[in-house]
Amino acid sequence: MTSKEKVAALREEMQKNNIDAFIVYSADPHMSEYLPQEWQERAWLSGFVGSAGFVVVTKDKAGLWTDGRYFTQAPVELAGSGIDLFKDGMEGTPNYIDWIISEIPSNGKVAVNALATSHSNWELLHQKLNAKNLTLVDLPLLKEIWKERGTPSKNPIYTHPIERAGKSVSDKISVIRQKMEEQEATVHIISSLDDVAWTLNLRGSDVESNPVFLGYIIITKNDAILFTDLDKMDVEARKQMDESFVKMMPYEDFYSYLRNFSGENILVSPNSNQSVFEALKAGNTFIEANPPGNLMKAQKNETELDGFRKVMVRDGVAMVKFLYWLTQNAGKEAMNEYSIGQKLREFRAAGENFVGESFGSIIGYKNNGAVIHYSAKSEGSNEVTNDASILVDSGGQYLEGTTDITRTLALGAVSEEFKINSTLVLQGMIRLSMVKFPKGTKGVQLDAIARLPLWMNGKDYNHGTGHGVGSFMNVHEGPQNIRKDLNPQELMVGMVCSNEPGYYVEGEYGIRHENLIAVKESEATANGIFYEFETLTICPFFKDTVVKELLSSEEINWLNTYHKTCEEKLAPHLQGEVKEWFLQLVSPL
Repeated sequence: MTSKEKVAALREEMQKNNIDAFIVYSADPHMSEYLPQEWQERAWLSGFVGSAGFVVVTKDKAGLWTDGRYFTQAPVELAGSGIDLFKDGMEGTPNYIDWIISEIPSNGKVAVNALATSHSNWELLHQKLNAKNLTLVDLPLLKEIWKERGTPSKNPIYTHPIERAGKSVSDKISVIRQKMEEQEATVHIISSLDDVAWTLNLRGSDVESNPVFLGYIIITKNDAILFTDLDKMDVEARKQMDESFVKMMPYEDFYSYLRNFSGENILVSPNSNQSVFEALKAGNTFIEANPPGNLMKAQKNETELDGFRKVMVRDGVAMVKFLYWLTQNAGKEAMNEYSIGQKLREFRAAGENFVGESFGSIIGYKNNGAVIHYSAKSEGSNEVTNDASILVDSGGQYLEGTTDITRTLALGAVSEEFKINSTLVLQGMIRLSMVKFPKGTKGVQLDAIARLPLWMNGKDYNHGTGHGVGSFMNVHEGPQNIRKDLNPQELMVGMVCSNEPGYYVEGEYGIRHENLIAVKESEATANGIFYEFETLTICPFFKDTVVKELLSSEEINWLNTYHKTCEEKLAPHLQGEVKEWFLQLVSPL
C-alpha cells in the first residue's frame, strides 16, 4: 500500500470505532528515539523516516509535526501521501492538540496506542481534551491495518564487562536503591532501553545502531528483576545476572507482574508509556522523575572515558584513510552518496572491536548537504564527483565506546561565500571547545557561544549544538544537551557531548563541523569551581576552506594545537601516501 492508501485504511478503522482523530507517535513501549522495525508505525504510515515527528489523522485531514532537522527532508518523503507538514517550533505552526480540538466536533473522541504514548503526552492530551469535553482512549488501530509489522529480533544479549563498564551491576543497583530511599520510593520501574542495558552491564542489538535489547527492570528494596526474552541471554549474561542477584522473567510477563503491586510508592519516569501507569494505578502512589541511573549513566567514569579515548584513535585512523580515499578518487571513479557510506563503514570495520555504525551515515553532496539528517538511498542518491562540497556525518560503535564525527570538505571548487560560512561554523565549534564555565552551568547557557559567529552575520542553524553520547551505548543520550531549549540539567564532570554547529543553504550546500567533548574540572578560583571541555575526537579539519583572517590568534592557536595532537595520535598508525597527505593536512595554518 502507498501512504495515501494506508491513511485511507486507518480512516476506515477510525470510522468503525467512532474515532475523530488518531495520533501516531514515533515511539515504542520504551519511548526510544530509534525504533525496532516492528514499532516504526509513523514511518510505515507516512513514509517519513526521520527520527522525530508524529502524525495526526482526522476524518478529512492529516498532518506531520517535526522539527527543523527535517524541514527539507519531510516534504519530499510526504509527497503524495495527503499528509501536510507542520513545522514544529516555527511561528504560525499550531500546537497539535489545539489543532485537533479545532478540527473535530464537540464530544469527539481521540485515540492513541497507550503502549507507544508517553505518560506525559497522555496527561497533557487528557487535560486539554477533557477541558473541551473531548475523550481520549487507548485504541491501537494500526494493529488492524499493518499486518506484516514483523516480530522482535532473536539477537543475543551479552555482557559489557566491568573492565569496560568501570562499575559492577551490584554497585549500580546499590546506588539506585539509595536514590530510591532518598525519594521514599519502594518500587522503581526502568523502561528505557539504554537505562536497562547500562544498569545491568548488558548489551544487545534489537535496535539498529544502538547496542540495546528489549527489556524492563523492576527494583524493590530486596529484589531486582529483568524482564526480557530469556532465550536471547547468552551463558555469560545469565551468569552475570545470577552473581548480581538479578532475577530473570519473560518479557511478556512484565505488565501482569506490575498489577501485583498495591500500596507502593513507585518511582517511574513520566516518559514511560501510559500502559505502565494504567497497570500500576490501582492503590499505588507515583513519584514521577527520571530514573536515577539516567544521570549516573551520563557521568562517565574514568574507565569509560579511557574507552572513548582509545576508540577515538581507532576511529580517527579510519576517518583519515577514508578521507584520503575520498579526496583522491572523487571524480576519477564512479561513486554516489550511498556507496561512499558503505566505503566508510569498511574503513571502520577494519578497526579492532568494531561492532557497527552508531547511526546511519549522513553523506550529503552538494544540495543534499543542506538536508540536516539526510539518508542516502541505495538507489537514486547523488552521484559524487569533484566539483562541490560534501558533508560526512558518521560514527562507530566499538566495544570500548561510541563515536560521532562530522567533517565538511570541498571536493572541488567552492565559492568564497561557502568558505566564509564554513569558517564561521568552525569558529563557533572552536569557541565552544575553548570555553571555561562555572559549575552549575547548563547547556542552554553555552549554546550561544557556538552560534555567535553566525549570529553576528545574521545566520543560524535549525538544530541543537550538542547532545549527550553513550559509552558503547546510544549515540543520542540525555539528560544533558547544548541547545536553545531550556533544559534544567546542568553540565557535570564526565558528561560527553557533541559539539556540532552548522549552516545550511537549501538547494545548494550544508556545512557542519563536529567533535565529541567531555566535561572536566578546570580550576577552583575565588569565584568557585570552573569546568572546561576535553576534546575527544581526533581527526583533522580541511584548511583549504578556512578563511584565516576571520579567526582570532587564539582560535588559530587552538586549531594548530588540535592538529598537532592529531599528528601525535594518528601518524604512528599511518604510512605511505596516506601519511604524507595527512601530514600536509595537519600542518600549521
